Amino acid sequence: MTVKIAHTAELQKFFEEAAGFANDGGSSRLKNIVLRVLQDTARIIEDLEISEDEFWKAVDYLNRLGGRLEAGLLVAGLGLEHFLDLLQDAKDAQIGLTGGTPRTIEGPLYVAGAPLYEGECRMDDGSEEGVATLMLLEGQVFDPQGQPLAGATVDLWHANTKGTYSFFDQSQSEYNLRRRIITDAEGRYRARSIVPSGYGCDPQGPTQECLNLLGRHGQRPAHIHFFISAPGHRHLTTQINLSGDKYLWDDFAYATREGLVGEVEFLEDAAGRRAELKFDFQLQQAPDAAAQQRSQRPRALQEV
Repeated sequence: MTVKIAHTAELQKFFEEAAGFANDGGSSRLKNIVLRVLQDTARIIEDLEISEDEFWKAVDYLNRLGGRLEAGLLVAGLGLEHFLDLLQDAKDAQIGLTGGTPRTIEGPLYVAGAPLYEGECRMDDGSEEGVATLMLLEGQVFDPQGQPLAGATVDLWHANTKGTYSFFDQSQSEYNLRRRIITDAEGRYRARSIVPSGYGCDPQGPTQECLNLLGRHGQRPAHIHFFISAPGHRHLTTQINLSGDKYLWDDFAYATREGLVGEVEFLEDAAGRRAELKFDFQLQQAPDAAAQQRSQRPRALQEV
């Protein structure tokens, strides 16, 4: 027999009390958000007849998810981070702000403060020479009118051949495969690096545990993350996923989008095997000062 009480005046008053509406302190916005969470959670419990065992198993799961610092990974894996991009796309379209390189998810592995270079740099520390394939990456940053944008900051990061990232993988040197490049007079950036590998969620971790129960894999294609910024222009958070990867259009994090596939050309000569990748970016005009900045999302290291 289905019993529902969440809609009653008594329970609604109780939820308001729990959300802090009986006092004048705290944050009014947070009170409204918590009230909605309490109300919707109660409805889910009733509508889906969630048992007490299922409820407490979910609480335990959240504890384990946070303990492994995988909440950001699960948010991507369940498509919520991609939803935020789609919602912002829709908001932009509503006000007529279109064009430019598509945005896509940031992911949870950015680290601020990477070494800064003018025009070009080398990204890897040489620790995977003989194993990794050399990658020559270059491109231009353009303004909304298609003119080269000098002085833009290209902040980029990617995984090594094992699919792991410096800082989070303590075996790598500091800021390995993380750099910031200021574009030259022609809006160009150039980087010598290595071809990254895609990665999968930890098979023993809580994110993959959830994906298993959904009948889904936890694999990502090889990709390179970018923050692109310039005064007067909208900050761009995006990434390019490398062509030819098995998971290019089957990314568990839903980051691959039309216009964000990097066409990799593999070459071999007397100097050895290498990959060449060219990718250009076009920024939008910033509608206001706040749009020039990246989101205030908590990250491993914040800018100082």
